[in-house]
Amino acid sequence: MPRNEPHRPSDWWTRKSFLRGMAAVGTAPLLHGTLATAARATESGRATESGRADFPLVRNGAAVDLFVDPADDPAVVRAAGDLCADVERVSGVRPRLRHTVLEKSAHLVLVGTIGASPVIDRLIAQGRLNTSGVTGRWEASVTQVVDRPLPGVERALVIAGSDRRGTVYAVYDTSERIGVSPWSWWADVPVEHHDTVTVPRGPLKRYEPSVRYRGIFINDERNLTTWSHRTQETDKNIGPETYKKVFELLLRLKANYLWPAMHPYSDFFNRYPENPELAEAYGIVVGSSHPEAMLRNGVHEWAPWAEAHRGTDGKLPVYDYTVNPEVIADYWRARARQNAEYESGWTLGMRGLHDSPLETRYATTIPEKVVVMNKIISDQRRILSESVGASATPQIFIPYKEVLELYNAGVQVPEDVTLIWPDDNHGNMRQLPNETEQRREGGNGIYYHISYWGTPESYLWLDTTQLSKIWQELRRAYDHRVDRMWIINVGDIKSMETGLSFCMDMAWDVDRWGAGDVEDFVAEWAGRQFGRRYGGEIASIRTEYYRLAAEMRPEFIDVGTFSPVHHGDEAGRRMAAYQKLLERTRRLGARLPDSYQDAFYELVQYPVHGAYLMNLKYDLARRNALAIRQGRKAGANRYADLAEAAHAEEQAITKHYNTEIAGGKWDGIIDPYPPQIPQAPGRPNVARVAHQDTSGLGAAAEGNETGTGRALSFSSYTRDRRFVDVFNTGFLALDWSAEVSHPWIRLSTAGGTLTDQTRIWVTIDWKRVPEGPHDATVTLTGAGRTVSVPLRVLNDGERARRRARGHVEAHGYVSIDAAHFDGRTARRGTDWETVRGLGRRTAAVQTVPSTAPPAGPEPAVRGAELRYRVTFAGTGTFAVTVFRLPSLDQRGHRRVAFALDDGPATVLSGQAVATGKQNDAWARNVVAGIEKLTGAVTVTEPGEHVLRLLMIDPAIAVDQIVINTGGLPASYLAPPESYHPSFNPDPAREAHWAISDQ
Repeated sequence: MPRNEPHRPSDWWTRKSFLRGMAAVGTAPLLHGTLATAARATESGRATESGRADFPLVRNGAAVDLFVDPADDPAVVRAAGDLCADVERVSGVRPRLRHTVLEKSAHLVLVGTIGASPVIDRLIAQGRLNTSGVTGRWEASVTQVVDRPLPGVERALVIAGSDRRGTVYAVYDTSERIGVSPWSWWADVPVEHHDTVTVPRGPLKRYEPSVRYRGIFINDERNLTTWSHRTQETDKNIGPETYKKVFELLLRLKANYLWPAMHPYSDFFNRYPENPELAEAYGIVVGSSHPEAMLRNGVHEWAPWAEAHRGTDGKLPVYDYTVNPEVIADYWRARARQNAEYESGWTLGMRGLHDSPLETRYATTIPEKVVVMNKIISDQRRILSESVGASATPQIFIPYKEVLELYNAGVQVPEDVTLIWPDDNHGNMRQLPNETEQRREGGNGIYYHISYWGTPESYLWLDTTQLSKIWQELRRAYDHRVDRMWIINVGDIKSMETGLSFCMDMAWDVDRWGAGDVEDFVAEWAGRQFGRRYGGEIASIRTEYYRLAAEMRPEFIDVGTFSPVHHGDEAGRRMAAYQKLLERTRRLGARLPDSYQDAFYELVQYPVHGAYLMNLKYDLARRNALAIRQGRKAGANRYADLAEAAHAEEQAITKHYNTEIAGGKWDGIIDPYPPQIPQAPGRPNVARVAHQDTSGLGAAAEGNETGTGRALSFSSYTRDRRFVDVFNTGFLALDWSAEVSHPWIRLSTAGGTLTDQTRIWVTIDWKRVPEGPHDATVTLTGAGRTVSVPLRVLNDGERARRRARGHVEAHGYVSIDAAHFDGRTARRGTDWETVRGLGRRTAAVQTVPSTAPPAGPEPAVRGAELRYRVTFAGTGTFAVTVFRLPSLDQRGHRRVAFALDDGPATVLSGQAVATGKQNDAWARNVVAGIEKLTGAVTVTEPGEHVLRLLMIDPAIAVDQIVINTGGLPASYLAPPESYHPSFNPDPAREAHWAISDQ
């Protein structure tokens, strides 16, 4: 909510009041589900039995006329035409768009902007239209039915905005309420037909948005360019016809700002005069990104400018303000004059051409570069004052990468200029405004990535940033008064539909979604696209999809990431989770009507299927390499074939998206491997073994890269399931068998004929095992060879299991989900809160509020704490690893602490600075999505203890905690959570997720 807007919980548009207040389309609700975009709406007046409170847009085959004053803003007149088209899409009947009022009419829709529509102004003056909280505000509006608004008109649905975009948003909000999704064109969401279309009486008010300027950056747009050239304008590479679609999408999402495409393979925005003209006509503010000062696209525009302004010596001027300030200033001045008549955003400062560092031949030190930057800003401000005047607003300064270093070193940014704070390109805000910067007249904004090309890894293909991560960082920014501008890097737009919708929803009403209900947004949003009955299941699918991506984005995957030998087959459990997710997705898709299949493929199925196949082919390639080391000859070839088949299937589903979905509408829009930009992992390397007419028995037990030397570990707390891979070292079939040393050992299979490989699952019948430790064996026999697999079984008894109160050590470690705490204590106005859907598990915990000061030098007594009961089997000094979710503070610290019982606190310091380097701690953290911080505790007595997690710095999020008591193998993920009687009473259930046929 804007800082000048009173907090009005009674005015919030709740889901319950929405459902009560929605009018009927025939006998059905207006929409499939509730409207996140109506977050600031209120509904007074309810439908009566006679339906008098409802306003009919279409009834009995006739549509109500729509009036808009021709003198109103062109953006409003154009949007009114879209509403007429949307009514026709729902009902088959198109309203007439009128610019004069009929002398007599039973019903009429009146659309207009306060101060620009005499009809609207007259209703306000007469006290007929309630615009309290709307008039004079930014992009606010009211929709209300007014009786006898004009002579001869019985009733009118009045849609009135405080300014032109306020009116436009109210118009599109009405479209969405009658069943036209903002993604109807961009994601082929169908519009259901209804013969009768009605809307509530109102008044329905939409107050000022939380963030003033809300928009996107089209970036790294190779696929969008290819698609636009093939399907929209074959003589252009993103031109006016494409931008029309972009502008309309932004307005339907209640956005108002655009940084256009800017790469060499795209046409620069001002190449076509129609582009800025269209933006003005739609009501979109066009700005430019951090390397594009003063609306200039250096990639395309500097070279011809330089050619036309050679020096007296005939040399080309370079883009260096310490060398050619006059030439560069004239370059900027020409664009300022050209775009002076449009509502534009002006980026101040300077970087090199095409997103490269600032070039300053005659300023080599940081202080010298600061002086140059101050001179640049001063000259740009003078140019804007002379060429544009008072309308040259907003002006923004983006301290991106090396420019942030200059800003922190003393660059002077005028108070009325908006500071745009960048993230680290991987969703972690680098730094946020301090108290002085928060009070700036120009305010603060953010530049945030949900798509990125660059160091250390690029993610351009799929929407894979957890919404809860987005919520965490954007909420943190807003709490630091970053509410003037939010720009979201969305790459090619397509595939980012869910993430973009959530970002714009937050920007419109930041208070609508909290730490515990981000998944509810997805359920509501999906319900609006596919029907409320499907929203919950789609939300569950997307949440698991995001969780798996939080373990490792599909664009980052490689052969060596996940272990196929530890923790019940870490890699296999991940692939089984993906396979299960894909099966759920396909089952749901089969239930949807035919008209929804294209949209479902684009928004749900392709992302899940594509991520699954990208992971699968590299998992299979890893198994291929492991099989060769283990001597699985036939198995190695099988994995090679399967890996290449997975890659071929991935290519096939992408081709299906581009050439068949929506009749080939999206030709070229999706490509994991576009030319000229970093690619997602392609075909993995695999090896094959030459066929030989031999056979031989081999085995590899869980926990062993090769052989069976490390014993299989079993605990009565976790009641594990462990595997043994039995394989053929040749190609001819062989017979094999397995025997157990104790009758309480259970095998999934005890023998048979083996061509390549099979997996035995080993479990224990705990009711039959005597208490205490036991050594046991599984003996494999075949092809004249015997292999012994050792087992270590520890039965602490059912009584001990029932009496345990917290997490219990087993197998040489304790693994804890951070959200599974046994107690917590708030201190000094700070606390921990659970954020659902954040991190690698189902939830993470974070310290709140994000604006709190650090806890100080004594975190054990001053910091908010979480408590975890832990039962240790022995004594010693043990490593404790806290899995912290990356966050940054380049002017502060990223610290958290832990303590055992009442002992002293151990302070852990995380990475606070985004270095931008390829292989350092920051790079590893953002690729993995976590930072492992390790200290130690000393346990002097076995039994139950309390591990305390302590806040030091605000906005620290923790995902998992692992204590290594001597048996923890190295692996990418934390081991499965340890036994806990409440949170995890059946650890074996998770461990059982594994691909059965290896």
